[in-house]
Amino acid sequence: MIRVRAFASLALTGLLLSACASAITPAPPIATGPKPSTATPPPPPATTLPPTALSFSSLAGWSEDDHLAALNAFRAGCGVAKDPALARVCGLAKTTVVQDEQGARAFLEAHFRPEPVGDEGLLTAYFAPQYEARMSRNAEFTAPVRGLPADLVVLDLADFEPGFVGKKITGHVEGPTFAPYPARAEIEAVPTDKPLAWMRPEELFFLQIQGSGILVLPDGRRVRAAFAGHNGKPFVGIANAMRDQGLLPDNNTSGDAIRTWLAEHRGPQADAIMQLNPRYVFFRMAADDGKEAVGAAGIPLPAGRAIAVDPSKHSYGGLYWLDAAAPKLAGAFPAYRRLAVALDTGGAIKGEVRADLYMGSGTAAGAEAGRVRHALRLYRLVPKS
Repeated sequence: MIRVRAFASLALTGLLLSACASAITPAPPIATGPKPSTATPPPPPATTLPPTALSFSSLAGWSEDDHLAALNAFRAGCGVAKDPALARVCGLAKTTVVQDEQGARAFLEAHFRPEPVGDEGLLTAYFAPQYEARMSRNAEFTAPVRGLPADLVVLDLADFEPGFVGKKITGHVEGPTFAPYPARAEIEAVPTDKPLAWMRPEELFFLQIQGSGILVLPDGRRVRAAFAGHNGKPFVGIANAMRDQGLLPDNNTSGDAIRTWLAEHRGPQADAIMQLNPRYVFFRMAADDGKEAVGAAGIPLPAGRAIAVDPSKHSYGGLYWLDAAAPKLAGAFPAYRRLAVALDTGGAIKGEVRADLYMGSGTAAGAEAGRVRHALRLYRLVPKS
């Protein structure tokens, strides 16, 4: 997965919906013939009134969003949707001529209804970085960009047991056994004789967090370092550890702050902090086509309109309303309220109300992305029948 994170200030709004139930007991019958039975007739079943539908106007910031940009992002990414109802609306979006803001908003409101997802969660952001690289090692560029090892094997457990659909494990063969693949510290301790390039250690670390990026060589050539795989270890963020150790203040654990500290303490001290994250990402080199990075859904990510989600909770191609406020980091935009399409995933993106907003590529996108840590209310746009 890759990462980059633009936005207005509004208050976070919640909506509590309730359903009402009533039971009506009929009046006793009038005696007109034989004496009626003294048994009390059973009351009719209680009638539950349908809850009031959530309206678009109730979404904080809805009227201020760029609906045409959102509709275009949906058109670009909805082709991966597997849900028949969503695929139907996707087809309509691609064939309906909508070229202005008013028409785009009308289309979205005519074909979708917002539905709240879970309780409060978390919004972060990511970007596609651009870093300097060298083709040979020197005193500053000491970290090798490694390709996918020949001995790394990913096993799909569903091939062995149907109950394990979606479960995979990563490892390598050690004699007669299949063992977990080594963690970051052990991998870095072994020299590589075929590095793809050389980078500054802290920048390689951030490239691995983002999942891919552009490497710029001294002669001006640009190549894309694309995600090739990882060692199967869980992703562990280092921000909390740095805060708990007093290395960074609680309200300034942004990406920029972390990267600056690692650069200023380059060597064993910074290595020890980075090795708290056991996940190690491997890359492959590709030509830079100048386009946005491609997410896990196989679609180029529209900057500011794509999110990474937990694929066990959400499907690619779905459209979501983000209502994120109450930033936790200094220097952050106060709120992010917009439509975005689910097109990516990431090792740290777990849970139903968890999203990572793609900001684009480059330094400015990276600076903004590193400050996004906002309380999130998430709404799924459900196709109308």
